[in-house]
Amino acid sequence: MFDTVLSAGGDDPLDLDILVLPEATLILVAAVIEPLRAANRLAGQQLYRWRFLSSDGEQVPTASGLPIPVDGRFDPADGDAALVVVASYGWEAKATATLRRQLATAARHRSALVGAETGGWLLAASGLLNGRRATTHWEDFEAFERRFPEVHLVRDRYVVDGRRITTGGPLPTLDLMLELVRQRQGYTLALEVSRQFIYDPAGTTAATAHTPSIGNLRLIDARVAEAVTLMEETIDTPLPLTKLARRVGVTARHLQTLFRRSLGVSPHTHYQALRLNSARRLVIETRIPVADIAAATGFHSATAFSRCYRARYGESPRATRQSDAAAR
Repeated sequence: MFDTVLSAGGDDPLDLDILVLPEATLILVAAVIEPLRAANRLAGQQLYRWRFLSSDGEQVPTASGLPIPVDGRFDPADGDAALVVVASYGWEAKATATLRRQLATAARHRSALVGAETGGWLLAASGLLNGRRATTHWEDFEAFERRFPEVHLVRDRYVVDGRRITTGGPLPTLDLMLELVRQRQGYTLALEVSRQFIYDPAGTTAATAHTPSIGNLRLIDARVAEAVTLMEETIDTPLPLTKLARRVGVTARHLQTLFRRSLGVSPHTHYQALRLNSARRLVIETRIPVADIAAATGFHSATAFSRCYRARYGESPRATRQSDAAAR
């Protein structure tokens, strides 16, 4: 979906520059960074980095009156980090000739441009969405179509068209960031991030309230959803694949197939990732002995746990604690 550098995973963190415009809502700002912060925390490493920027280098007043501190003045040619334009109210007054020129320059240098909520209007006003698919808040759909007829507007929560990305509001922006995590790190981490917010998209019914979801990407197969929930509930005492499959009403082989079709990984890989992510949080955030962490996350011995931990994170649990302590 992300036909940009955003979709490339790997060991290097993804850098984002976040240009916050005055009168942006706090919930929109949070929708951009909180999923990424949670992904960093859950993974126990810095997968995402970001800078807050403003047009003048000064803190930005939000719609609620609370200011957002920034890291500096927006320079459109300062590197190739993806640029996220965060705006909510009064976009037209902010679409100055200077800002439009800056965004046009950014389009030549940045790996991607994201218009969050009315940030998309600013991209359109700068001519950066001409001939492209985009979206906006449902209340403003007709007004956007009249104002920018050269943009192909789509009624969706977010739209990715190459290096141009737009969202229809705060929660669709959260959807987008969860999809970003899924594209780069896989379903396992994205599901865990989604769980941090107890987040289910609009339209959730009571029958599906406990179905794991990643924004508007729901695990359609109820058997996979049930198996994932069982895994999350039994991290300390992992179920054998045969018992897990029996609990959801399929054979072990069929469950393997369903997982690969839905998540792109085997049940064992997803299960172990959940357990190791949980273990890493305990390693970093507590002083619990490594042997006790191993037991709490379903490993038969501290040796087996350390071996799996090193294979996933490239260092021992004790080394993680030492480097974290030094960083603090």
